[in-house]
Amino acid sequence: MSTRAVKTPAKKKKPRPSDPHPVGKAGEVRIIGGQWKRTKLVVAPKPGLRPTPDRVRETLFNWLGQDLGGWRCVDAFAGSGALGFEAASRGAAEVQLCEQDPALVAQLKTTQAKLQASAVQVLRGDGVAALRQLASGSVDLVLLDPPFDSDLYAPALAAAAAALQPAGFVYLEAPTPWTDALLAPLGLRLHRSLKAGAVHAHLLQLLGTAP
Repeated sequence: MSTRAVKTPAKKKKPRPSDPHPVGKAGEVRIIGGQWKRTKLVVAPKPGLRPTPDRVRETLFNWLGQDLGGWRCVDAFAGSGALGFEAASRGAAEVQLCEQDPALVAQLKTTQAKLQASAVQVLRGDGVAALRQLASGSVDLVLLDPPFDSDLYAPALAAAAAALQPAGFVYLEAPTPWTDALLAPLGLRLHRSLKAGAVHAHLLQLLGTAP
């Protein structure tokens, strides 16, 4: 009786651990609304860089309203710039993107030039320090997405509260929920929140403002 050689199934090549976008991710996110809707933003292969998911960004700007015309915004830990460029796409008058990493700063400036985003200013530096330099009550929206393993949350929130105008908002992403008990000493209160995977997203307002 003849025997046939049995072929073993070819093993699927596993993504290398060093690949930050191993499955279907081309290193980009899309702006989801406004004048640059569907425009792709490059996501650099940096450890810990995690752009805000589409679903979360969509919910955030639903909360804020689709039109941010005239708003003054600061994205204090800009990274890919997904949050800040999204705000500018929706009509914000001024958007300041703060980032420390020089490669990310260069990419943000490239995107700014590509979009001809005249309302966007890219600054290299510490996000908390940039917030502390703002005049009291001068900002409508502060976007905070610090590294999850950092100790920047409390100082960033306190600095954001000091810069916020009375009817303004702070958006915060964190690995754990921030409750009113934690926020009150920093002058803030929870307005809305959601959880998406490992991300806890919060929309905050100044303590004492009407819900």
